[in-house]
Amino acid sequence: MIAFFWQPFLVSFLVSFLASPLTIYFARKINLLDNPKTHNLPKVVHQYPVPRGGGLPIFLSLLTALFFLPLDKHLFGILLGSGIALLVGLLDDRFEEKVSPLLRLGTNFLAAAAVVGAGIGIAFITNPLTGGVLNLNRPQICFYLLGKTRCLWLLADLFALFWIAWCMNFVGMSGGVDGQLPGFVAISAAAIGLLSFRFTADISQWPVIILAGITAGAYSGFLPWNFYPQKIMPGYGGKSLAGFLLAVLSILSGAKLATAILVLGVPLIDAIFLVFKRISQGRSPVIGGREHLHHRLLDLGWGKRKIAVFYWLTSAALGILALNLNSRQKFYTIILLPVIFIVFLLWLNFLSTSLKPPGRDNGSKT
Repeated sequence: MIAFFWQPFLVSFLVSFLASPLTIYFARKINLLDNPKTHNLPKVVHQYPVPRGGGLPIFLSLLTALFFLPLDKHLFGILLGSGIALLVGLLDDRFEEKVSPLLRLGTNFLAAAAVVGAGIGIAFITNPLTGGVLNLNRPQICFYLLGKTRCLWLLADLFALFWIAWCMNFVGMSGGVDGQLPGFVAISAAAIGLLSFRFTADISQWPVIILAGITAGAYSGFLPWNFYPQKIMPGYGGKSLAGFLLAVLSILSGAKLATAILVLGVPLIDAIFLVFKRISQGRSPVIGGREHLHHRLLDLGWGKRKIAVFYWLTSAALGILALNLNSRQKFYTIILLPVIFIVFLLWLNFLSTSLKPPGRDNGSKT
């Protein structure tokens, strides 16, 4: 059964690894670059032009699913949603200043709708306090279309729609430092895949393991080209695809949303704090700035490699917890995470008395 993960992982890894330098070449040819001299925003932390378009090798890797899985309506919906995310990502990479953040948010829901329309929804969630199941399959709206009776599960479909769109946003928010995003995304996908190994008697989990391997391989293959000093950026496409795929995996794995929330705890809490802060200040929550945790760490002198590894190790540690805790324990751990996050920020800002000079890869110096 381990081959269900490693074979797709290796094929996807090779496609991503080999397609990335080709993407770099063509991005330079068509001037698909993030130039800090012309793109002078607070969130920008690099000092030299870097090719964008990292979503392309990720999407090409995702297409390897066609070699391992039948093209049923679920896989078609996932590929269609991924294609929407890629297209919008490439347009944003090319015309970032002209693409409205609200338009990008709308297309996130469109990509999510492709998945939900294919019949992938959150039919139930586990009650962490009782261990019981909360069904979301009511109310339903049924209608006759194309010779078949079809039903919309309102709560299940709406929950899935917002969950996918939210993941596409908050995961992408933690991709501002070289190597940061592909590392923790690969670890998160692997954690969901490993969780599904516990239920291999259920054949519906086999495609989840395969897709988890493909996702982990795609971002692992991209990582060497994105790690410091980065030669290509994930771009909006690579970032939104990351959240999209992790959200879909968490749904397909049996609505293991708690696992995804726990493994992605740091990016999630960082995004929630950031959204509340911006709203409280009367600012738009979708307009980027220099307020993320990785920006705070850069300002304290952390190097980009150190920040990336910090995110990887944190995701790995939380992934190990997620694999060993029951539903109630996951719930209490998730409740505790914001407290730990706040204490960590306080330590960074007030309790650290021996800060080292900024690392050479900090980005504060040219």
